[in-house]
Formats: sequence, C-alpha cells, structure tokens
Amino acid sequence: MSLADFGQDQYAAYRPEVTVPQDFDAFWQRTLAEARSHAAPVKAERVTAQYGLRTVEVDDVRFPGWNGEPVAGWLLRPRGATGPLPVLVSCLGYSSGRGEPSEHLFWPSTGFAQLVVDTRGQGHDTPDPWTGSGTQWSEGFMTRGINSPEEYYYRRVISDCVRAVDALEELPGLDLGRVVVAGGSQGGGLALAVAALAGDKLAAVLADVPFLSHFRQAVRLASEGPYPELVNYLRWHSRHKVEQTFATLDYFDAVHFARRATVPAQFGVALMDQTCPPLTVYAAYNSYAGEDRSMTVWPFADHSSGCGSTPPTQLAWLAERGLVPAE
Repeated sequence: MSLADFGQDQYAAYRPEVTVPQDFDAFWQRTLAEARSHAAPVKAERVTAQYGLRTVEVDDVRFPGWNGEPVAGWLLRPRGATGPLPVLVSCLGYSSGRGEPSEHLFWPSTGFAQLVVDTRGQGHDTPDPWTGSGTQWSEGFMTRGINSPEEYYYRRVISDCVRAVDALEELPGLDLGRVVVAGGSQGGGLALAVAALAGDKLAAVLADVPFLSHFRQAVRLASEGPYPELVNYLRWHSRHKVEQTFATLDYFDAVHFARRATVPAQFGVALMDQTCPPLTVYAAYNSYAGEDRSMTVWPFADHSSGCGSTPPTQLAWLAERGLVPAE
C-alpha cells in the first residue's frame, strides 16, 4: 500500500476486528512450559581474536531453544566494560541468520551488550529439523507445518527467542533490569511476541516495520517478501486449506501479541513498504496494550525503513527512558 492509498489519520485510527483463538493464552503457556522443560546449560566461548575486533568483545553462545535444541547467538559487548551492562536481544529479519559479529557493531559501540539470536533454519548455525505435516510450498518458511499451530515453524522460532531472554540469567556482566528486545521485519514481529510472552523480564521493545502482523490483510496487500508465499500456497489449496491456514496463523499474529504486551514500545513504519504494508504495522501498533508507545514514521521509505537512521532514533528513545549505559 503506497503513501497515496491511505491518509495518516486513517492509519492512526485503524483498529481491525480480529478474532483471537479461545485457547491462545493456554497454547503459549503450554508451549513455553514444554520448551523450558528441556533445560541445558548456556555455553559461551570468547572468540574475539578470530574476528580482529579491538573495541568489542565477542562470545559465541549456545543456549537451549525449542525442544532443548541448541540455538546459536553472538554476545557482543564493549571491550573493557565492567558492567553490569544493559542488554539488547536482537531478533533477526527473514532469511537472515546471525551472520558475522562485524555485522552487529552499533549497539556494543554505544555501551550495550547485545545478544544476537540466530533464526533456526535461516542461517548456518541453527538447523530446524522439524518439517511438520504441512506442505512446505516454497524454499521459504511460511508454510512449514502450516496444517496445525503445534507444528508450525514460528512456534519453534518464537520459543527460541523467549528462551534467549531466559538465557541472559546465565551470562555474566548483564543488567537484567534493563533488557530490551528488538528487531526489524521478521525480527520486529518476533520482538512483539517476546514482549507479550516474557514481558516481566523486559524493560522495552523496539519493533521496526514488524512482520507476522495482521495476516489476513497482509496477504492481500503485500506484493514483495514472504507473505506472497502464503498467497501461492493458498492459490493451489483454496478449496480446502484457507480457513485451516488462517486458523493456524492466528496463533502467531503480532496483533494478538500486541494486545498482551505492556512494556514501553517503540515502533517504526515505512509508508511505501510493499513487504510489511503500513496498515499491518498500524494494526499491531494501535492494538498495543502498553501506554508508553510511540511510532517513528518514514513517509517515503520502503521496507528498508529509516536505513542507518533507525538505530540512532531507537537509541534516543531508550535514552529518554533511562535505559542506556552511563557515560
């Protein structure tokens, strides 16, 4: 949806009527209880020397995620920091693994510790061995296990991200009173899920152009990115799978998570975004339960959002709330 299709006042007033599954909360309580039942130690190995970094320390982390399976992460922090440091947990965009430590230098350069959470199946270091009984219609992930919420791919990914927050308790030098969960696109949708499911452990959430939001409208509006995977799937299964598909997706919709999240929240929206259309972002933002919420609007931006301007904008927002490191 382009800038001309909807006015700013209409976006700000958009509150769709959505039906949440009756057992939504019970489903996630059961899911996280199951994930946490597979306890294992968090492991961290100092690997700074392998990457030639002089101002940032890097630990290669493994923590138990869904089913106790090891999830990879990078823990970065300023070299020589005495702590305890505020920590930002980064959930990543679609088809993006944790990459290299050099890709994640902004936040440790500002004094934060940062735990970068690998996305299972999307990178090289955290496989996803679970395919489920649903059709995987493309090389993407949107239809993996789509036949039921129990087997759907994002049940595992969201569980991994919540368990990443749990893992902070076993990592030294972190201020557990100043934990921020953040991400853009897929990472933004995951961050909203974590804000709802682990909000008692968080101080704030940063959700930039969040994906996984308002699925029933998103598949009609998005012309780029992952949502068309669902369109292609339903094109060939429209006789039997439409309601079943959306019934599964309802358990993973950021709109439902937003209604259950209360920590301070900073959103970002790009009004020319064809991947995560602005109407879907506002559906989550306008549903957000917390009183302290704000939206950064990029009127002429596409899915790249504010590009390099986004992290400094988020940093300034955190500073206003006393969540940045002391100088």
